Amino acid sequence: MALTEKIGVRVRLAPSPTGPLHIGTARTALFNWLFAKQHGGVFIVRIEDTDKERSKKEFERNILENLDWLGLKWNEGPVVNNDSYLGKYGPYRQSERTGIYKKYLERLLDEGKAYYCYCTKEELEAERQVMLAQGLPPKYSGHCRNLDKPPANKTPQVIRFKTPEAEVEFKDTIRGSVKFNAALFGDITIAKDLNTALYNFAAAVDDEEMKITHVIRGEDHISNTPKQILLQQALGFKEIEYAHLPLILSRNRSKLSKRLAETTVLVSDYKDQGFLPEALINFLALLGWHPKNNKEIFTTDELIGEFNLRRVQKAGAVFDFQKLDWLQKEHLKRLENCEIVSRLLPILSEKNIKASRAFLEKVVAVEKSRLKTINEFMDTAGFFFKLPDYGAELLQWQKEPLSKTSNNLARIIEIIKGIKVKNFNREELSNSFADLITEEGRGAVLWPLRAAVSGQAASPDPLEIMEILGKKESLRRVKTALSKL
Repeated sequence: MALTEKIGVRVRLAPSPTGPLHIGTARTALFNWLFAKQHGGVFIVRIEDTDKERSKKEFERNILENLDWLGLKWNEGPVVNNDSYLGKYGPYRQSERTGIYKKYLERLLDEGKAYYCYCTKEELEAERQVMLAQGLPPKYSGHCRNLDKPPANKTPQVIRFKTPEAEVEFKDTIRGSVKFNAALFGDITIAKDLNTALYNFAAAVDDEEMKITHVIRGEDHISNTPKQILLQQALGFKEIEYAHLPLILSRNRSKLSKRLAETTVLVSDYKDQGFLPEALINFLALLGWHPKNNKEIFTTDELIGEFNLRRVQKAGAVFDFQKLDWLQKEHLKRLENCEIVSRLLPILSEKNIKASRAFLEKVVAVEKSRLKTINEFMDTAGFFFKLPDYGAELLQWQKEPLSKTSNNLARIIEIIKGIKVKNFNREELSNSFADLITEEGRGAVLWPLRAAVSGQAASPDPLEIMEILGKKESLRRVKTALSKL
């Protein structure tokens, strides 16, 4: 549309800070961010904290910090851990926009498009029960719609919008033409009073004031769209293009709950577990969107180039935990070792582990294929920094007598002593052990050697471990093993 071309694409994420950042909200943020990036547009974060009782600052902080961690930087919105804003259409918290809503509420009241309702909760519930008993869909009867004056001894309870009894039709980028019969809504509540606007009204006003051109949000908001369109029309606001994303479903195809038995659906938990943000972004992109080919592994730049809202499905998208694990491993394998080290440094610092970057890069090189997340590094590679305690039985190869194991370790020690420090690498070690392996068998030599240098039954190639540890430390560890026998 011409107006969109004139002001450019402007999209928004409007989370409610009533809980931590959920996978569903993160997926919505990603699709908005990608759409804005593709069109050279603006991505806005607006905090919808009209629910004063449930909205909390710690949830807002969690949402903003985790969006930032995912790399979904916003052009306008609140600053992380700060009360200031980016952008000229702020404030970007609805709790701070009361004066703006009041102006538009007064305008609707003055124009006769809204009115004060004096019906109490008890009266409304009684009215609702009557309609249900008659088999009718419950809605407000319009009792206060045409009052000439306030009822005696009653105070206003809410402000209602005079909902036109008309069909509302809009074009959804994903779902095509969508129609609603507004006569079924009744006169919707838009505010508790002039200083307390409710969701649909505040969202409609904010979208106009912030020059939003496209609203991309979850399917659960689709019933709000006709109400917001009617409010936009009543206030003379511009039209907005809509796209409603499919629900994210659990494996049994039920709506994804905030916490499932098999895993969490909170972004912060994946962050804390050591998942890569780029892996989670890749996974989120595939929740409801399909590329033209069968490609599944995407960098963020590749997603910007290939994403298309028109290829988003209507049906619900199943959250496949195994696929997330696979994508995590694939992205981890593709990371440069030096980059993995950079992400490991804060974790190692917390554990007071000091090592050179060169040493860490060597460890990462041999351990990367065994890692699922960054946080697992110490579980799989901790033996490089401190040899774990283990029993003599770990050194035994199958059912061979310990005396043979002891003899092989003694010969290994002599072989190690004969290798020059400058030549202490996997190739030289392999050549040096070749005769012993031929004589005693591969398992009888390399199994106790593995246990000796790692203290574990499962580890990378013991010769690779020794190359990284160096001659002195390798020799010390093999001597320690021999002493256990």
